[in-house]
Amino acid sequence: MDEVELYREQILRHVSPVITGRFAGYQAAYTREVKVGQPLLIVVYVTAAVVQLIGSLLRMRATRRSFKELKKGPEFLVTPVRVRDDLGQTYEVEMHGHLPQSALHRGDLIQLRTVPQKDHRLPVRLVQVVNLTTMQPLTPRIPTMWSHLGPALLLQAMLGAALAIVVAAVWLA
Repeated sequence: MDEVELYREQILRHVSPVITGRFAGYQAAYTREVKVGQPLLIVVYVTAAVVQLIGSLLRMRATRRSFKELKKGPEFLVTPVRVRDDLGQTYEVEMHGHLPQSALHRGDLIQLRTVPQKDHRLPVRLVQVVNLTTMQPLTPRIPTMWSHLGPALLLQAMLGAALAIVVAAVWLA
């Protein structure tokens, strides 16, 4: 048997919504994609296309992302976080998004608020951290579908929907 496997630390899955312990460190981070709902994306894309079509007739050049690119969804950072409780047991939770690097230091007393993920094979997801050493509350932020679409496309979609409603009202009147 390999010597590394003999002394491998057992990582536990915590089921309680609150974990209190000492910050043991971050593990290697990776990215995961946010799912984008296709029916809503189609409505936003088509209504924005109306305004983009009018803009192209008026010779206004706008950068346009493809439907395939929008459908892919934004990626967010997933960082496994390890916490050691008073009994010396180590727990791993997933942090989605970013925290300031200076917010947590190894050995800080922290309290995590967690929620279970849809995939029960994954560790619980960190929602909020309170660094009890510095009394600083921290909340990681992840990109949403709305931030992925961007304000320009959403504004174009709202203008396109308003224009379609006006045209339909005039036509039916």
